[in-house]
Amino acid sequence: MEFPFKFFVFLDLNFHIYQFHQKNGFACMMLSEFFELFQFLFVVTFTTFLFNCVEYDILFANRAVNHTGPGQNPLDRNKVTLPDAILPSQQCTERIQENSWIIFLLIMAAIFWVYRMIKVFCNVLHYWEIRQFYIKALKIRMGELCNFTWQEVQDRLISLQREQQMCIHKKELTELDIYHRILRFKNYMVAMVNKSLLPVQLQLPLLGNLVFLTQGLKYNFELILFWGPGSLFQNKWNLHPKYKRAGNRLELAQQLSRVILLMGVANLLLCPFILVWQVLYAFFSYTEVIRREPGSLGARRWSLYGRLYLRHFNELDHELHGRLGRGYKPTSKYMNSFTSPLLTVLAKNVAFFSGSVLAVLIALTVYDEDVLTVQHILTAITVLGVVITITRSFIPDEHMVWCPEQLLQCVLAHIHYMPDHWRDNANKSETRDEVAQLFQYKAVFILEELLSPIVTPFILIFLLRNKSLEIIDFFRNFTVEVVGVGDICSFAQMDIRRHGNPLWMSEGQTEASVYQQAENGKTELSLMHFTIKNPHWQPPQESSVFISHLKEKVHQDAQGGPPTQLLLSEAPLCSSLLSNESGNAPDNLLASVLAHPILTASGLPGRDRRFVPPSTAASAAASVLASLSISHSQLPHASRSHSHVLLPSTHPDSTMYCSDRTVIDSMSASDSRIRSTTMLSEFALAEMSLHAIYMHEVHQQNSLPHQRTSGQWQNPMPMRDLISNTGSQTHSGHTAVHLSSMPTPLRLGGWTEEEEEDAEEEEVLNRGSTPKQDSRSSC
Repeated sequence: MEFPFKFFVFLDLNFHIYQFHQKNGFACMMLSEFFELFQFLFVVTFTTFLFNCVEYDILFANRAVNHTGPGQNPLDRNKVTLPDAILPSQQCTERIQENSWIIFLLIMAAIFWVYRMIKVFCNVLHYWEIRQFYIKALKIRMGELCNFTWQEVQDRLISLQREQQMCIHKKELTELDIYHRILRFKNYMVAMVNKSLLPVQLQLPLLGNLVFLTQGLKYNFELILFWGPGSLFQNKWNLHPKYKRAGNRLELAQQLSRVILLMGVANLLLCPFILVWQVLYAFFSYTEVIRREPGSLGARRWSLYGRLYLRHFNELDHELHGRLGRGYKPTSKYMNSFTSPLLTVLAKNVAFFSGSVLAVLIALTVYDEDVLTVQHILTAITVLGVVITITRSFIPDEHMVWCPEQLLQCVLAHIHYMPDHWRDNANKSETRDEVAQLFQYKAVFILEELLSPIVTPFILIFLLRNKSLEIIDFFRNFTVEVVGVGDICSFAQMDIRRHGNPLWMSEGQTEASVYQQAENGKTELSLMHFTIKNPHWQPPQESSVFISHLKEKVHQDAQGGPPTQLLLSEAPLCSSLLSNESGNAPDNLLASVLAHPILTASGLPGRDRRFVPPSTAASAAASVLASLSISHSQLPHASRSHSHVLLPSTHPDSTMYCSDRTVIDSMSASDSRIRSTTMLSEFALAEMSLHAIYMHEVHQQNSLPHQRTSGQWQNPMPMRDLISNTGSQTHSGHTAVHLSSMPTPLRLGGWTEEEEEDAEEEEVLNRGSTPKQDSRSSC
């Protein structure tokens, strides 16, 4: 079958197919492109008009206006109208022509706009080919595109390759091949952040350790490394051969250093223009939002650094956004659990004084509306309203009770990555500051973007250049060529043998040195995430061995864990303890796993701890995962194939824990809800969350013997030191410690057991005094 479009660019086609699906098709993409052109044109022309064509003395009533003419009302002669403040077109043109600086800026803007217009025109042609590919090859009409998930589009791509052989170098495509093509450069970026190669962490004299990564800086990194002039890649899928040889590494490092220097100088020369654009764009974008919702600046968002630090290898954009979106509420609750008593006192008093003045002004305007004609009275009312809104955001709710340790565990369940020194330190400000690097205020994001044109040149010239040799070595050592895919980052292969970490359940299965290991268990967690997201994928032998080993350990640790039915019966109470507002079955299941250790140690009425042994979150997670695995093994083949989204392949080594049967059957009586695709997807996410909790718990216990034999406990360290020092503490001969055999004390995260509370109250009564209470409740 012949298609009237080109397939020789199939190596790059997968990326555009994915973007086409995520941006909802041809019409939406083209409208976005054209409106982006129009938006740039509007900002430039409107700004030029405001600076050169408005008479502000008349607009601000600094100069009187006298309207004379027949039939003119004498009362309206001095009334200022909008046309009075706008200069005639001829006078406006003369003002622009007299200002050479304005003319230069307009010429630069025109050149850039023409360049963007040509690029948009090329994109229209290219996206039209993608549209034809969807219609004729994938048999998906544009009106039905929104009804297809990416998983379904991906399955059609794999089937099409078997029929048409679009990629001539490989007979069949796998899910991993498609992910590699889509995420080729992003996997490199994730790996470089994981190995602390990119200079995004700054140590400033007064501000301390800061993370600075903006859209502009990230764009420059990608321009230098991947697709700009003088970059390391000779095209979109192959690294230049000279960077694969070690003989001339010093010469290549000097060459890369010169490229970085030129790029830094170019950014320095363009700094005024970019800065002007950033200020104008921010003004037009956020001024109305700030006026309408002043508290929006106090909202939080995942930072660019956080998105790279928390991203799995081979995790698509929509998968990452969905995962971080589910972690938004628990992370916000954790960050809100920290308050400054001094700031609270100041905020209450500032809110009182501002509110008093505002109340008087509002009362006066209600009594007589002529008060509004007083100069700056509306400005005062607006400013006072903004001040009150901002100060109230710093006043905590007196009735809220926060449990930092449990909230941080909820955060971990969704973001999947957490430095070791955060554990048992959730109530410390240092931990909160490091979380804030991943989860920043929107106001901080805007400020960083405004400062980016100034800071970016100095980071490129003085920091990135010093890492030229390390970058050359990184791309040489961690680039592999895959047939039919091209050159990819070796970390993206999720090869346990090459990049595994012995402290993350891969001991005896990895040959990686400290330099080759991915930090924070990223290889192991990425492998689990990809296998759950793509259950039909057949992992290689080393990965299958790791998955089988993980399954065996889960079953072993589940023997000492609580029964699954007990966890399910505790779900409503656990959801209440962790302030889970969603109330759906997967979130309730996750809450029961996280809060079960609290319940077993809390001495709640009606709970006899002689029959409910203390447990950890790891044993609870293992119990649920093991029951899911056993249930899946007992299902007939026909029922297993009911949902291809969550159920694994029949390969024994690659079978993951089915998450769409036992728990759903026990928590919901509605067959329609069981078969809901959305619910099945939610349980798949909950399954990965359980794996993340379990693997972190086992990692912590594997690290305990090493920390004890080293003679001292590991002190909390900044995130940048954590990443570089994680692998250096690994002992080659250490053995894994099973959760069921660990006699470690239960971590309660600040919850006090019943006997201790009774003893404290009795002691207080004997002294005849009252216990000291904090002004704000906490766990």
